[in-house]
Amino acid sequence: MTPNHEADLLESRALRDHYGDRVHALDKVKALRMLPDDLHLTTAMVAEYYEVGITVLTSLIEDHREEMEACGYLVLTGAPLSHFKRVSGISSRASALALFTRRAVLNVGMLLRDSVVARQVRTYLLDTEEASRAGATDPPVDNSHDPLNAPVDNFVRGFAEWVTDRIVSEVDRRTARFSDAHTIALARDAVREVIGRAVLPLLNASHETTGELLRRVTVVEDEQVRLWRVLKALRA
Repeated sequence: MTPNHEADLLESRALRDHYGDRVHALDKVKALRMLPDDLHLTTAMVAEYYEVGITVLTSLIEDHREEMEACGYLVLTGAPLSHFKRVSGISSRASALALFTRRAVLNVGMLLRDSVVARQVRTYLLDTEEASRAGATDPPVDNSHDPLNAPVDNFVRGFAEWVTDRIVSEVDRRTARFSDAHTIALARDAVREVIGRAVLPLLNASHETTGELLRRVTVVEDEQVRLWRVLKALRA
């Protein structure tokens, strides 16, 4: 990675577009908390993820509104907002709601200058690109003692690790009231063992269709954003 490559990413929209579909980088850096529809985040949730103030985020959106909207950012009001609240189970009384898709959240990370998490996201994107050019698909890591260490595709491994992290986080939450560190460690190890021996082989077996499924998910998400915009225009 060249010394000023990160600066290029901050300054170049074309370069940001190049990395725009690599939304898996978000969960690689930090767990991403989504709305109940599992497709969107609010401004507060994005600010929480990047550990910045809401005013910092809203200012960034104002400066890059067109680019952010191209990534799926939108603001719902009126009937579209009421419908979204019903289908997604949101109980907010706000008269307007800004929503971010995963791609929009990633784009924020490529624009935010003064955020440690955003810098980690950019570093992951750039290091992954460099590793890919060198013949790998992820930055090299030492996982020789990882129960998930198996000859599977990196995307499949990444997804398995994401699932594992989510389950381990829930285990930690549920065992927080216990003081027996050994019991908690056993619970975490059991989760990783089950994922590694039961779930990972299933993911590996289905890898041949993963690429097509991902493309379909992206198409569905893009179509949903387009429909929301059409609905918003019709209700205006």
